[in-house]
Amino acid sequence: MTPTLPQILARNAREHGPEVALREKEFGIWRSITWAEYDRRTRFFALGLAALGVARGEVVGLIGDNRPDWVMGEIAAHALGCKSLGLYRDALDEEVEYLLAFAGAVAVFCEDEEQVDKVMAGDLPALRHIIYSDKRGMWKLEDPRLISAEELVKLGEAADPADYDRLLAEQDPEAVAILCTTSGTTARPKLAMLSAGAVVRHCQAYLAADPKGPEDDYVSVLPLPWIMEQIYVLGWGLIARMRVNFVEEPETMMADFREIGPTFVLFAPRMWEAIAADVRARILDASPLKRRMYEFGMARGLAALESGGRSGLADFFAFRALRDRLGFSRLRSAATGGAALGPDTFRFFQAMGVPMRQLYGQTELLGAYTLHRPGEVDFDTVGVPFNPEIELQVKDPDVNGVGEILTRHPNMFLGYHGMADTGDVREGWMHTGDAGYFDKRGQLVVIDRVKDIATTEGGERFSPQFVENKLKFSPYVAEAVVLGDGRPHLSAMLCIRFSIVSKWAERNRIAFTTYTDLSSRPEVLELLAGEVNRVNATLPEHSRIRDFILLYKELDADDDELTRTRKVRRGVVNQRYADIIDAIYSGAPAIPVDTEIKFQDGTKSRIRTTLTVRKAA
Repeated sequence: MTPTLPQILARNAREHGPEVALREKEFGIWRSITWAEYDRRTRFFALGLAALGVARGEVVGLIGDNRPDWVMGEIAAHALGCKSLGLYRDALDEEVEYLLAFAGAVAVFCEDEEQVDKVMAGDLPALRHIIYSDKRGMWKLEDPRLISAEELVKLGEAADPADYDRLLAEQDPEAVAILCTTSGTTARPKLAMLSAGAVVRHCQAYLAADPKGPEDDYVSVLPLPWIMEQIYVLGWGLIARMRVNFVEEPETMMADFREIGPTFVLFAPRMWEAIAADVRARILDASPLKRRMYEFGMARGLAALESGGRSGLADFFAFRALRDRLGFSRLRSAATGGAALGPDTFRFFQAMGVPMRQLYGQTELLGAYTLHRPGEVDFDTVGVPFNPEIELQVKDPDVNGVGEILTRHPNMFLGYHGMADTGDVREGWMHTGDAGYFDKRGQLVVIDRVKDIATTEGGERFSPQFVENKLKFSPYVAEAVVLGDGRPHLSAMLCIRFSIVSKWAERNRIAFTTYTDLSSRPEVLELLAGEVNRVNATLPEHSRIRDFILLYKELDADDDELTRTRKVRRGVVNQRYADIIDAIYSGAPAIPVDTEIKFQDGTKSRIRTTLTVRKAA
């Protein structure tokens, strides 16, 4: 019988108790947690929850930064036979209320006062207990549901240790253990029900294709509610005994990352794009000698990559030091997943010597299920299934072989919590909603969402996502939305990368005050025009951007314009900016804007500006 995560943790503590399982940076110092300590605190959490009356089948929520207490709280919930529900740390009050209420959560682990405030603000009649780890600021809150993590541990210490062993003996690996939020690109996220056995079996199959062990280090920086972070931190961390490291703060992430020097990393495309943009921005500020060394190295590295090799000269002059600076020196495996990564960004890191591979998957199918085989890495594809039991097909392919991607395998989700309908699963096949095809080598190529593949007024088909990814390779472009479905030509709305464009403006003595002010500067518009023209030169005629605007604000997940995993919600964007889009296609040279934006703290600000419609070359 497949073991559950709490059972694997208990075995690791028994057989490898003194070895380091987790590390957390706190007050500038890395604190190690052994397997024995990991298991002990998890046991006390579980017994403490049981003492509070939390029972099998109930839902336990978790919200906050990635921390050991989150992981221990989640495994403790599974030990009780409860379902865990992770919430994104930046979720707004109403999102937290909706998800906890919909799931019927009876207890929730919160990292600190900020997250406790969000939970207490909601109307949650089923919620009986709010457990917090960080005591700072908690003295002023009064709520009978509040209990500290240390008080919970004391309740667990007072219980009979044999009770936990009985809980482990009663584990059902096929029962629902995890409620995992879907990406929610079109509506509110659904809660995919995942069994413990399915997670373990899927991780074992994945590890057979991409082996990891106790000598490997992983830095947990992606949100823990995301399915892939669940797979790596809980699944791989327990099964392969891979050391999992937690950074001190999001702001210190890259510095902490470099100190660990992990052997494996998974970043979402937005993170890879941001790192590439930051590197290129730093090069712009570097001395002439360093710029020449970088340009020489990148040219040699890309040329060698085209020939299927690596350039020793490029490595010596540029890339070895650059990898060390980024914390990539010990990398043996690197991956991107969650959305498509632009080919330019993929090539950039491969040329640098980062062993990049692309993954593909969905929450309902336990995250990734395709992977590039060693020696067959191709930025155009997402590889092949990493297990023979995983089946893929392309439904109703057109003359070019493009159709909807369908998948099934033995460890799929068990349906959606609170919904009788299994949605996109029909006759055992998951209809992913993605368009793709198989290349001549049998590797899967994912083009875009089926509903997002667009057709111009003249009948030419194009993928907005493909063009957007090429635009976002620019260090100056943070986000791009390509328009053109049913229109005479392609246009774009761009968001500047404020941190980099502001430095460029200061260096060029361009005065500005806010994001809105900077994005309206004619010099910035010309800078971005150069980037659009560079991308247009690499595209076929029908896929080129004819004109574009610089949006007066960044797209934001808090405004429902992006998902929490930073995917564009096209329906929301098209509706919210409909007047601007219509004005672009009307031929107007300038678009007046008088609107109001709402900040996370609830305050509002009025914006009055004029958007210039810039024609591309």
